[in-house]
Amino acid sequence: MVKTSTLAALVASLSLSLAAVPAQAGAVLDRVLAAKTLKVATDANWAPQSFVNDKNEMDGFDIDVAKEIGKHLGVSVEFVTPGWDIITAGKWQGRWDMHVGSMTPTKARAEIFDFPAVYYYTPAAVAVHKDSKAEKLSDLDGKVVGVTATSTFEAYANQDLTLDAAGAPPFTYEFKAGEVKSYANSTTAFDDLRLGDGTRLDAVVSTLPSILDAEKAGYPIKQLGKPVFFEPLAVAVEHGDKELSEKIAEAVDAMRADGTLSKLSVKWYGVDYTVTQ
Repeated sequence: MVKTSTLAALVASLSLSLAAVPAQAGAVLDRVLAAKTLKVATDANWAPQSFVNDKNEMDGFDIDVAKEIGKHLGVSVEFVTPGWDIITAGKWQGRWDMHVGSMTPTKARAEIFDFPAVYYYTPAAVAVHKDSKAEKLSDLDGKVVGVTATSTFEAYANQDLTLDAAGAPPFTYEFKAGEVKSYANSTTAFDDLRLGDGTRLDAVVSTLPSILDAEKAGYPIKQLGKPVFFEPLAVAVEHGDKELSEKIAEAVDAMRADGTLSKLSVKWYGVDYTVTQ
């Protein structure tokens, strides 16, 4: 009985000690290095940030950034494409290790994620159909506006946006939407906007690069007014692995120092968005 009690006490003591240590401390990085594969969540339909190209391969600015991070870690990169709402909900449970998909670091998201590095800043803008009679952003007051669900664009359209990350310049609300329609991604919203001015949507709030890319692809849309806000965009990982965060930060710092980030931005956007505009 004495031995059994002593053993039970030792087990209980060990359990308490282990409970005091973060459950995932170093575990994700260890798994990545052991498997020599970094699983990255991103969007499959958000050009030019990330999309499936003609060779049925993931391509785009975010894709190139993720691959470069993988190179710095000495591992290959595997992409997965869950929905944005699934990514931002957290509780990844090992399904992927890192998100490189232009996520804005906010205080609310920081309750779930660590943001090891901001890697670029992008302007958010408003697109309307080419036949739209709107001449200024305030002409969209009371109109139907499309956005990506659970995004900063949705928050802006609902006049509920907080940009509290470093490097984010101040902004103002330029219109008050009558109705905000949320979509899985910006491309789906553009698909509704292209049907005609006011047919399903009067406008879409998205990244300026995505709007310009849609125009190049033949969508009958145009930018209205100036960018409505600029957002710093960061790599995201779940809480609990300081070592992984440090390695990612080192990789992005090196990419910024050697000019890789700037070159990738100019390659995909024609502009260096890696510095505050």
